[in-house]
This record gives sequence, C-alpha cells and structure tokens, in this order.
Amino acid sequence: MRRPTSRRPATLLALLALAALGAALLSGCGGSDVETRAAPPSKDFPSAHGKTISQLLHGSGATPSEFVIAPASEVFDTGVERYPFGVFTAGQEQVEDVEVALYFAKDGKSKVLGPLPAKLESLETKPAYRSQNGSGPGEAKSVYVVPKVDFDKNGPWLAIAMIKNADGKLEASRIPSPVIGKFPKVPKVGERPPKIETLTAADVGNDLEKIDTRVPPDQMHKVNFAEVLGKKPIVLVFATPALCQSRVCGPVVDVAQQVADKYEPRADFIHQEVYVDNEISKGIRPQLKAFGLPTEPWTYLIDKEGVIKDRLSGAYGVDELEQAMQSILPG
Repeated sequence: MRRPTSRRPATLLALLALAALGAALLSGCGGSDVETRAAPPSKDFPSAHGKTISQLLHGSGATPSEFVIAPASEVFDTGVERYPFGVFTAGQEQVEDVEVALYFAKDGKSKVLGPLPAKLESLETKPAYRSQNGSGPGEAKSVYVVPKVDFDKNGPWLAIAMIKNADGKLEASRIPSPVIGKFPKVPKVGERPPKIETLTAADVGNDLEKIDTRVPPDQMHKVNFAEVLGKKPIVLVFATPALCQSRVCGPVVDVAQQVADKYEPRADFIHQEVYVDNEISKGIRPQLKAFGLPTEPWTYLIDKEGVIKDRLSGAYGVDELEQAMQSILPG
C-alpha cells in the first residue's frame, strides 16, 4: 500500500480499475437467484497437449469471443492458487450461462496448464442474511472460479479462456496477464499473519456503525483479533460493504455472516473495515496496511495455532467458504 492521501491510494485504485469496470460483470441484471454450478469436464475443451498458448488461441477452431474475462483477484504467488473471474459482454451485462475453461503458460514456448474448467459460484445467502449492501441493484450475484492453478514461477504469465456457449459454439478470449509474486508482502498460506488489533462492539459502545458499513451492521465484531490469535480458529474478513468499488464486499460479508452463525463458537469470525473512520478520504486503516493488501475484499482462515491455512481473494459463496472452513475445523 502507498501512504494514504486525500484520495484512494494509487495502488488500490489501479488494481480496482478493472474490478470497477467488472461491477456489471458480477452484478445481476435482474432479481433472480443464481445457483452454484459444477465445473464442466475438461474433455469438453481443446487439449493443450503439445501446444503453445498461441496455437490454442488460433488453431483450436474457436472463434474470437466478444465476451470479456475479468479477473476478480490480482494477487497470486507460486504454488497452487484459486483463480476467480467474471464473464460479461461489451455492454457490461453479466454472463452466467456459458461454460469456461482457462489456460495458462509462463511464456509463448512454455508448457500450457489446462484446460482448467471453472465452476460458477453463487453469492446468494438465505433471506435473513441479505443486507441492503449485498442485495441491491449492481451487487454481485455470482463468480466463476478455477479452484486450483499451479503457478511454478514468478513473473507475468499468459492466459486465455475457452468459452462454450449454450449452443455448443466454442469461442476464445484473451485474459489480462496475471503477475505471479507481484505482492510479496501479502501473507501467504503457511505463514503467520500480522498480529493486528481489531475494534470490537464493546470498544465502540455497541455503536457498530463506527466500525461497520454494512446495513444493518453484522455481528462479527465480538473479539479482538490480537487476543484470539493462536488460541482459536479465526476467519478474518477485510471488506467495506458500503464503499467497495468492485461491488462484491456486500455479498461477501453476507456470506461470511451466514457461515459464522453455523460455525461459531468453534471459530471466531471478525469483519475488519477498510477505510479510517469509514471515510475514503482518510485513507486505509492500519490493519490493511499491516497485511499489505492492495485490493478488497480478502478473507483469511487461520487455525488455532495461528497459522494461515487458506485465503480467499475477491468474491466467494457459502459453499466455497464452508469448504475452506475444513482447513481450520477438520472433521
């Protein structure tokens, strides 16, 4: 993070530019619920065996796609990473009825990873957990996710998507190049997180609007992160429902609250806001700076020994968070 100024920090602004454009990509065009859909079989997409990215893009028989693939995360490290993204039209309308597989390569001559089919993850919650921030017009309804991409080298990678329409037509689209290892200060799985202090409901006299922009405020402000770190499993959510530019913070906090009500008190759930006094002009809160986070939302799952077991950047649904919970609450 750069030092806060009267404007958004430049790093955060730059990395949210595509996400802001993709607000419509992840936002619903109507009010209907979106159901989670499993990833299609890899055999439904062109094989990458013995081919380069360019050969796949131009020699697979796929036509150039008018759909745009927008990554929902910018932070990737070497090793197995989750890759979330959205699909939308040039008119910024969300697309949820296509099947997608991604392909990655370190350069134009390297072995290609793929096809890596993506699942469609619904961000819907039970009605009782739908906040005004998370269920309004323009808010996220779903996200495509490739659960595992094994990046073995730092630096920029090439990436393309193969998109299969409902009529079976195959289209190809380029993806902005992910840069692996670009943010080395962001805590990784297997590391210990910074021991940050998080304000609780008691600290603000139960006036939760001081530390929570969700409407109504959530109930994930019961404990101080620093006091429970290394004592209990923790789910730490960095998000600002009212001020989020990618339009996914509201749904993510709704999802986290629903999962919290299922798993507490076995694990502590903590929601940390992004901006000082919930005002963009005052810059980023020190808790986010300590984690070196260039974007929001982020969710960390930390076991009772104080070790990061999983992390989720960007949007996710109830199913995905519950699956991640197994990393800190096995069995």
